[in-house]
Amino acid sequence: MQDTKEKIVGLADHLIKTKGFNAFSYKDISDPLAIKNAAVHYYFPSKADLGQAVLDQEISGLERGIDSWKTLPEDQQLRQLIASFENKCNSHMVCIMGSLSPDYNTLPANMQEHLQQFSAAVIEWLTQLLEKGRKKGIFSFKGDPGDRALMIVSNLLASLLLSRVMGENAFDKISKQLLDDIL
Repeated sequence: MQDTKEKIVGLADHLIKTKGFNAFSYKDISDPLAIKNAAVHYYFPSKADLGQAVLDQEISGLERGIDSWKTLPEDQQLRQLIASFENKCNSHMVCIMGSLSPDYNTLPANMQEHLQQFSAAVIEWLTQLLEKGRKKGIFSFKGDPGDRALMIVSNLLASLLLSRVMGENAFDKISKQLLDDIL
């Protein structure tokens, strides 16, 4: 049973990152998994419950990633973050923030809260990373590290969206410029 639940969350994650949260139904999950809609409702009575499970999975993935990168120098950690966005670009997906943010006002309150937590965790981690890296002389930039973190994340989010329209070359150019601006 856990396997079915994980498959549902995994497919929902993919659909959110390729189509958007409001653009898929439980039928889009039940048909490819060859299960009944009732099975999806069994695990996730509402679509908000499913969305929250996807966000919980993303938060756990972020925590695991950050934990696995913490022994790397700050510039390598930043490159790992960019590589995670590049993987999404190569898979023709956007990240969870980029996918859910446009629909934020239509999301249920529990999903809004989880999206806020996820976004804040990314910005907080990146802010600390930039601050440490600048103190060590790895990064060079003007202004507040928190403001720079917002700029980097917003550029990475936009790069995934622009890559859909302009091709993966857009991501490559934006990510290269982000690194060139601070290294």
